[in-house]
Amino acid sequence: ADNIIHRDELARDSKPMEKELWAAAIDSVGGNTLATVLAQIKYNGVVAACGLAGGFSLPSTVMPFILRNVRLQGVDSVHAPLSRRQEAWGRLSEMLSTDNLQPLYETNTLAEVPELARELMAGKLSKRRVIKIA
Repeated sequence: ADNIIHRDELARDSKPMEKELWAAAIDSVGGNTLATVLAQIKYNGVVAACGLAGGFSLPSTVMPFILRNVRLQGVDSVHAPLSRRQEAWGRLSEMLSTDNLQPLYETNTLAEVPELARELMAGKLSKRRVIKIA
């Protein structure tokens, strides 16, 4: 698939500023990946950080924030009030259908989890996985 960005392209040491590639991004990784994405965000762009899978450090500089007016926005899913969560999920349900989501995930069985874990650790999985328990 031409639209897949492999982790090695972002999970690396980045320059303080790189070629502008993205108007906005959602980062669930953190660490070097977040630093690289910030270095590649276009002028007036925003990055929503919602995870720490790659670490909680941010090996970056203030250059993207100052020279490109980039914004880094944290996403609080732990302490957000229920009303705000319901509003967000409601908006998403209006914008997305299951047809839109189908290319993003695959369904697997519980018996497949050990092999999926090996593939995940090797960086070979590109979709979310829904595990069917029964």
